[in-house]
Amino acid sequence: MLPVGTVAPRPAYKMEKIYLGIEIGGTKLQAIIGNEPATIRERRRLTVNAAKGGASIRQQIEEMLPELLRVHSVEAIGVGFGGPVDWRSGKIFRSHQIEGWSGFDLAGWLRSLTNKPVAVENDANLGALAEATHGAGVGFSPVVFLTLGSGMGGGLVVDGKIYHGAIPGEAEIGHVLLDRHGTIVEQRCSGWAVDRKIRELKTTAPESLLARLAGESVGGEAKSLKAALAQSDALAQRILDETSDDLAFALSHVVHLFHPEMIILGGGLSLVGEPLRAAVAKRLDGLIMEVFWPGPQINLSKLGEDAIPVGALVLARRALN
Repeated sequence: MLPVGTVAPRPAYKMEKIYLGIEIGGTKLQAIIGNEPATIRERRRLTVNAAKGGASIRQQIEEMLPELLRVHSVEAIGVGFGGPVDWRSGKIFRSHQIEGWSGFDLAGWLRSLTNKPVAVENDANLGALAEATHGAGVGFSPVVFLTLGSGMGGGLVVDGKIYHGAIPGEAEIGHVLLDRHGTIVEQRCSGWAVDRKIRELKTTAPESLLARLAGESVGGEAKSLKAALAQSDALAQRILDETSDDLAFALSHVVHLFHPEMIILGGGLSLVGEPLRAAVAKRLDGLIMEVFWPGPQINLSKLGEDAIPVGALVLARRALN
């Protein structure tokens, strides 16, 4: 008991540290505010106009930042960029989708605007980091993450850390060759590759269920694949078989080189869900050495479209520390 007249000391409260995570993609720009456990507190999502180039995206970021920083006391900023980056310096090598980024010092530019610590990474690397630390890959190592979207990227996380290799050091599984004629995995297994196959059906089999579900719109046809599979459509099953065959073949090289415990399928095409996951897992078993059986677990992304911005929050926290 305290003596009479003594004021009890106030308990010490630990202030919650807040971070800003930014995702710069070919079609969208996301900014999220989150805390130490990478819980999202606020989100801004904007559409990117690729035709206007990188300068237009930088203008969107510059207009967005003041309000976010005024409302939130941000400690550090992490950025996931859709293309090869120099992760040590924060400079962009290039964007394969949008002009105006080659050689740009993204980290330096953001530091000048915010006076905060800034770290920049390839977006697929951050998706891998997020899934390994807060998603489907928690408790596993190594973890491989694939983005099956408008393009196709990959990331490798070992013991909670991104594996880079030589700069720019991205795990570019989308550019792995499927044959000696120059066909790469992205051309067969990305979301746009499936879009193209379904679009062709509108001409070759316009009365098919899959073609009818895809409708008249151009782009995003892969979204209709899940519904067609649920109705046992033969053409949808054929496209799933072709895609999973090629993807499993590419992943067999990853398994033989890196022996991951977990491979996680993310990006828009992963929304096909269990049919895609199961097909890839089944085919992969037949493509790896018997001594490696059972192969790595194949899982769907747990974080979905939040994988990259959550990874940016983790990157920001590590940049501060």
